[in-house]
Amino acid sequence: MKRFSHELTIGLSVLIAALVLFFGINYLKGINIFKAANYYYASYTNVAGLSVSSPVTLNGLKVGQVREINYEYDNPGHVLVEMSLDKQLRIPAGSKAMISSDLLGSASIVLEFSTASGFCKVGDRLEGGNAPSLMEDVSTNLMPSVSAIVPKVDSLLTSVNRLVGDSALLQSVKRLDAITDNLQATTLYLNRTMATMPATMKTVDGVAHNLDSITADLAVLSAELKTIPLKSTMDNIDSTMSNLNDITDKMNRTDNSVGLLLNDRSLYDHINGAAMGLDSIMWDLKKNPRRYVPPIKIF
Repeated sequence: MKRFSHELTIGLSVLIAALVLFFGINYLKGINIFKAANYYYASYTNVAGLSVSSPVTLNGLKVGQVREINYEYDNPGHVLVEMSLDKQLRIPAGSKAMISSDLLGSASIVLEFSTASGFCKVGDRLEGGNAPSLMEDVSTNLMPSVSAIVPKVDSLLTSVNRLVGDSALLQSVKRLDAITDNLQATTLYLNRTMATMPATMKTVDGVAHNLDSITADLAVLSAELKTIPLKSTMDNIDSTMSNLNDITDKMNRTDNSVGLLLNDRSLYDHINGAAMGLDSIMWDLKKNPRRYVPPIKIF
């Protein structure tokens, strides 16, 4: 009895291990054996990138997965793929199961429903095919444009090389270096100037204060000027100018003493001669006083 219990324990352990292994393998494959599913088939000539448990999608949503992939020996050149799809999914007749590859090489099956009114039966074979991959689209649509651009890029590079080797460009670069140095010097000068701005502003404030004082003085002067009888002053000035004009006019004429004195040449010559004679007498008087003043005797 003890031996029987020991063998039973071993058998149950092996059974449990087998069940765990079975469920574990299916879990790792992404297969839910407890979920009801319908099976459909599709035949392909190229299943590169497709593997068991690869997703089956409809409008971007996963509705199943690849269950098995087997070579069709009775139909050489074709591979039969078994798909496990949601049990609630009804596939219209004439629908397609297209293999689509991504940039990394992984593939999935994309269902393309038809507009037929009837539906496929469970276990039917769908029309299989391979959708153009992204790389094929790039090769087909982009490569012609790239081929057209390459000569232009080559020409552009040639022009750039020619421009880089041009001595004028080197001179321009040197000039830019000189301009940069000048800008740096200017910046330093501006910085020094800005450093002296506070003192300058104080000076400006002092000048502004002085200007305010001058403005106030000018305002006072203007007020005082308004109180001056300007009209009578101007009349007096006009009268004085008129008198000066009369005097000047008389001095220019010879019908008066002043005019004769200023304008008569002979009178000027007589006066000048008398002055010279008087000067000679005074000089002789200083030199020979005895001739003019007799000696004084004191008793």
